[in-house]
Amino acid sequence: MIPDGIDPQRIPTHIACVMDGNGRWAQRRGLPRTEGHAAGEAALFDAVEGALELGVSWLTAWAFSTENWRRPRDEVRFLMGFNESLLVRRRDELHERNVRVRFIGRRDWRVPRRVLRRMDETVELTQHNTGMTLTMAFNYGGRAELVDAIKKMVAAGVPPEKITERRVRDFLYAPDMPDPDLVVRTSGEYRISNFMLWELAYSELVFTDVLWPDFRREHLFDAVREYQRRERRFGGVTAVQGTGAETGTG
Repeated sequence: MIPDGIDPQRIPTHIACVMDGNGRWAQRRGLPRTEGHAAGEAALFDAVEGALELGVSWLTAWAFSTENWRRPRDEVRFLMGFNESLLVRRRDELHERNVRVRFIGRRDWRVPRRVLRRMDETVELTQHNTGMTLTMAFNYGGRAELVDAIKKMVAAGVPPEKITERRVRDFLYAPDMPDPDLVVRTSGEYRISNFMLWELAYSELVFTDVLWPDFRREHLFDAVREYQRRERRFGGVTAVQGTGAETGTG
């Protein structure tokens, strides 16, 4: 059942989440930063349930960025192990919910092979599911994605005169993934921090002060309500109802 105040005809096709504030959540409670990451698991899967409840087709969550390697070694080691165990614990549950799981990001030498194996196993297990697609951005950075796309275009011998926006998309990590309609960032930060730089060109951005471990489906619903209050023009113009005047672009 669609929650009150949400138009079922205007559900965003793709919602992306920047899951921020795990460390601050832990520090405020006198806990190690790693406890914040562990607490964020419940938030992620409640958001997944909320997205399924709404009928969202694509949900993307930023699990680990290319910049996160700069964090303390113990924290990085924890995150690698945590993400591996999360996949083992949750992939059957996601499979039962008909969720297809995919990953975007670099598969380089820094990612432990055992983590890559768990990722591949999860993708293989859920690849034929027809419900929502949950994309985990892991070892992901927006600039890295564009650099990798350019390298692949060069390697493929694409001539400069053939490079178009559509052609660039063909070389992104997930060419078939629609651009996010809505991006939600938690913890009161007002920036996109190198997240999906190409894909976010016309996304609606919603920021919340809620720290990620405290994020629940009701916060997701609130973000969708805010999204539905906005007018998306994609650079065009619209007439002001009843006046015949046109609004500006944006």
